[in-house]
Amino acid sequence: MLTRLLAATTLAAGILIAGVAGAAELNLYTGRHYQTDELLYSNFTKKTGIKINRIEGKEDDIIERVKREGASSPADVLITVDAGRIWRADDAGLFAPVKSKVLEERIPAEFRQPEGRWFGFSTRARVIYYDKAKVKPGVDIKSYEDLADPKWKGKVCIRSGTNMYNLSLMSTLIHHLGEAKAEAWAKGVVANMARPPQGGDTDQAKAIAAGECEIGVGNTYYLVRLMRSEKPADQEVAKKVGAMFPNQDGRGAHVNVAGGGMVKTAPNKEAAVKFLEYLASDEAQQYFADGNNEYAVVQSVKLENPALHQLGGFKADKVNIEVLGKNQPLAQKIFERAGWK
Repeated sequence: MLTRLLAATTLAAGILIAGVAGAAELNLYTGRHYQTDELLYSNFTKKTGIKINRIEGKEDDIIERVKREGASSPADVLITVDAGRIWRADDAGLFAPVKSKVLEERIPAEFRQPEGRWFGFSTRARVIYYDKAKVKPGVDIKSYEDLADPKWKGKVCIRSGTNMYNLSLMSTLIHHLGEAKAEAWAKGVVANMARPPQGGDTDQAKAIAAGECEIGVGNTYYLVRLMRSEKPADQEVAKKVGAMFPNQDGRGAHVNVAGGGMVKTAPNKEAAVKFLEYLASDEAQQYFADGNNEYAVVQSVKLENPALHQLGGFKADKVNIEVLGKNQPLAQKIFERAGWK
């Protein structure tokens, strides 16, 4: 159920953004639902005087709402999670091009649409979780492709093929390997599954810790949450499960994004651009990293999150995220043909 919240508290901020005179406001539609994002919104309001009227919803629902509202939509900015959803919103014609020197200079090319219709503001790497007691990362397994090696038969835990994160991963494999090899990979992973696909990324880590499987796939920030948790059960999982960045001797690890852009019918366009530029500021980028255990997209920002540091640095795949969105319909078909439920 969509809820409307008003954000207006305080904190400090990043790059200087001039305020807007008068009772300026911004209507933000967001599929992000992290409590730590409150700092992002309150900080922006303090810096600019622009009040944020926030409407939250599930990622797909919030996109559909903007589509239904059409030309009468009050939405100024749409933010969502995953390259596939960003691409779907763009493909539906929801975003307007934004010309901003700040965004062009701070957001790497692979994390923005060439005409400025959307921008990625934080990333999470999709890595291989492994049992620290049984698996030697970089020796026993080095790449996503290795997940299909028959030596892992009955030892792989992974979530559904309909999951957006897995669809994006498959989209990268289609891009790098081609359709035939990507499908062969999917069939190999299905043959190696320790159990039918189920649960979320955290559940894969817990299954490894419980001895149900030896390797799995998940986003970095789910494991980092466990590492930073004060719950003994979570800490126990984090002690047993490690994260390996795949394909470090080649294209690099797959990364996905949270991002968005200015809605084509935005009534407050100036405020929308200021908000997007703010999300690329040093302060906002630090909030993404420290608050929600994601990686900053702005390369000059130094991460202060100790758990992210503990995972170590890595080489990221630089394929433009637009490719991931365009490949997702085919990715879904491949999963279905492979029997990946």
